[in-house]
Amino acid sequence: MKYYIIAGEASGDLHGSNLMKSLLKEDPNAEIRFWGGDLMQSVGGTLVKHYRELAFMGFAEVILNLKTILNNIKFCKSDIAKFNPDVIIFIDYPGFNMRIAKWAKERGIKTHYYISPQIWAWKENRIKDIKRDFDKLYVILPFEKDFYEKKHHFPVEFVGHPLIDAIHTRKIIDGNQFRKENNLDEKPIIAILPGSRKQEISKMLSLMLSVVNDFQDYQFVIAGAPSQEYSFYQQFLKGKNIKFVANKTYDLLSNSHAALVTSGTATLETALFKVPEVVCYKGSWVSYQIAKRIITLKYISLVNLIMDEEVVTELIQNECNPIKIKAELTKILTENNREKLLEKYDELEQKLGGIGASEKTAKLIVAEIS
Repeated sequence: MKYYIIAGEASGDLHGSNLMKSLLKEDPNAEIRFWGGDLMQSVGGTLVKHYRELAFMGFAEVILNLKTILNNIKFCKSDIAKFNPDVIIFIDYPGFNMRIAKWAKERGIKTHYYISPQIWAWKENRIKDIKRDFDKLYVILPFEKDFYEKKHHFPVEFVGHPLIDAIHTRKIIDGNQFRKENNLDEKPIIAILPGSRKQEISKMLSLMLSVVNDFQDYQFVIAGAPSQEYSFYQQFLKGKNIKFVANKTYDLLSNSHAALVTSGTATLETALFKVPEVVCYKGSWVSYQIAKRIITLKYISLVNLIMDEEVVTELIQNECNPIKIKAELTKILTENNREKLLEKYDELEQKLGGIGASEKTAKLIVAEIS
C-alpha cells in the first residue's frame, strides 16, 4: 500500500516516526512519502518537505507568511496527485492539513486523521468540515472521544497517547554519561524548554533565563530544538553561564530536577518524565489579544486540561515575568510541593492509558484500507 503522511511540527515528526515503524510492521511492503522531519526520515520512506519550512505560529505570523503557506499547499496537492496514495494520514497541524483533506476527499482519496485537531479548544465549527472531509479520526486524549461522539455524533477511535510509546521505547542513557558528554557538573539540573520555533524561542528564552542568578545551587540547561541551529540560540546566551544540549530533550528531562516549559506538547512530556514544571507562555500582543477572545479553555497546558484542574502553574502573558517565574520555580523545588505534584503526575499517566498507541493506530489504518 502507498501511504502519504503530513506532519508539520516537531511533535508530529516524533509521533509520525513511531507510526511509520508500526505501519512497516503491519505492511512490510508499505511505500511511504511524507512531510516531516529527521525522525521520520530515519525510519525510511521519502521526505518531501521538512517541517522547519512549515512552522509558523500565531495569527500575526501566519498572515506575514501567507504566500509561503499557500505555495506549500499548492505544491502538496501536486505531489499527492503524482504519488496517488491509498491513504493520506494527517498528523495534527490543522490549518494546513484540513485544506489538503478537503481537496483529497473530493478526489476520492482516503483521509485519516491521527492526533486530530483540537477543535474542543477553539473553532468548534470545524466539526462540519471534519465530518465531511475525513474517513477516520484517531484521538489521543481521553476526553476527546466523548467530545466527538456524544456532543457531535461522530465516531472516533481513542488509541491512547503516543508520547507514552515514545518515552517507553527510547534508548535510556546513564545519568553520569549524559553529564559527561554534555559538559555538565553535579548540580541538580533545571531544564529550559523554550519551544521549537524561532518566534516562540525569541519570546520565551530571555524571560526564562532571567532567573538563573537566583538559583546558584542549580545548573540551567537549554533543550535545543532539532529544527534550530545552535547559532540561533547564541544571541540569548552572551555573558551567561548556561549549558545547552541539542536534540536530546528526553535525555535532559530524564536527568532534570525541575523545568521551565513553554506551553504545548512539551508540558505533557515533562510531566510524563515526572519532572516538576512551571508552564510559561508569552505571545505577540496581537496574537494574544485575538486568542483570548476566541479560546475559552480554563488552561493552556495539556497537563491541566487532561486533569481538569491546575496541577502545574501556568504563567501567561503579563503573568509571565521574572518575579513570578522565580516564585513559582522556588515552589516546585520545595520537597512537599514536589511530592504532591508527582502524585498528580501518576494520576495523569493512568488517564492516558498504556503503551501501544502507534501500533493500535497502524493496525486500524491498514485494516481500513486493505
